[in-house]
Amino acid sequence: MAPYETDDSARAAEADDRLAGRRKAARYVVPVAVVGVAAATIGLVPALADSGDPDLPKISAQQLIQKIAESDVQQLSGTVKISTDLGLPDLGGLESGLLSGAAEGHGGSSADPQSKLLELASGTHTLRVAADGPDRGKVSLLDNAAEYSVIHNGKDVWGYDSKSNEVFHSTSPESGHAGEGAEGKAPRDVPATPKDFADEALKSVDDTTSVTVDGTAHVAGRDAYKLVIKPRQSGTTVGAISIAVDAKTGLPLKFTLTPASGGAAVVDAGFTQVDFSRPAASTFAFTPPKGAKVTEGDDLKDAKGGEPKDTKDDGPKRLEKEWRKGHEGTADAPGGPKTIGEGWNSIIVLETGGKGVPTGASGSTGNSDVDGFLNSLGDHVTGKFGSGTVFSTRLVNALITDDGKVYAGAVTKAALVKAANAAQ
Repeated sequence: MAPYETDDSARAAEADDRLAGRRKAARYVVPVAVVGVAAATIGLVPALADSGDPDLPKISAQQLIQKIAESDVQQLSGTVKISTDLGLPDLGGLESGLLSGAAEGHGGSSADPQSKLLELASGTHTLRVAADGPDRGKVSLLDNAAEYSVIHNGKDVWGYDSKSNEVFHSTSPESGHAGEGAEGKAPRDVPATPKDFADEALKSVDDTTSVTVDGTAHVAGRDAYKLVIKPRQSGTTVGAISIAVDAKTGLPLKFTLTPASGGAAVVDAGFTQVDFSRPAASTFAFTPPKGAKVTEGDDLKDAKGGEPKDTKDDGPKRLEKEWRKGHEGTADAPGGPKTIGEGWNSIIVLETGGKGVPTGASGSTGNSDVDGFLNSLGDHVTGKFGSGTVFSTRLVNALITDDGKVYAGAVTKAALVKAANAAQ
């Protein structure tokens, strides 16, 4: 079906004031959340849209964004399939160890939701989601015979790993914190549903972006409009973002991010089944199984900040907060993160005050697996800035100079080198 509009994007985000004010940093949240712990060669499942485009009334891009903003789905249950393909090399199983360490390293519990759901950053996964208002939500990650679930029921947040028979429990003083919203949202900033990804993508819409309505589709048996977001600028690794929006409720049903280099999608997340009736109350009930190891998250809170020890959110705002907190009051504190460039070509710059990442025998980390991982990704570059290593994926690239400065963004290697040269 032909697009309804050629370009209705220059100010499309003005349809919702809540999208303003966070655009420059927000455009990093999706790629950083996906890239932050990814270390695997991964496959991609076929797109989850039914055949045959529905005949729906015409709608403008601005109207469709408004429809998403005004969506008020309070109850649902369904199945989501999510895949990521960052084009990383085959590391012979090292990636499994890295993710396993991340999942078990925070508080010593494999059931900690803040770490466990980061596994969504690699591979293909099937999720079952359910929600009943802002105070009840459940996300279950299915893995062969095992299952991991995070359940939000009132003030209680439970994480349960059936494989290890471990339970993680914490309390949320504010409703809607974990499992927030009526879309089965994962804790904090971990994207788990099409809406999670779509919300972050829409925050990036500004005058450097083209937004159009590109026909219709069937997704999970529902009629949907297709909203397409494209950067106007060259030099970014983002090709296009497609969001299938439920024609009746305005809920995003499918999210696809394709790279500028072409090929398979980097992120493909969509409902394969969805039901908007209220789930049974028993869906959100949880009692630790007999013999399960239970870790209380409240016992892990740091005495200073009240945050769970060693846990962290993805995204530049959290990065900057933790960085400044860690270097507060030190005379030789390196500068915190800053952003250079505009729009989709924005680059985060971080001065670590140390040396670059070691590559090769002379700078060995002492771990051959880690050295091999770094060398497999790194590309040595030189310029006015000196020399450094570019670590590349199909979406987010990072230049780490030999003097310890980091340039990172959803931009090409050439753009990073240019930025580093310009900073001299």
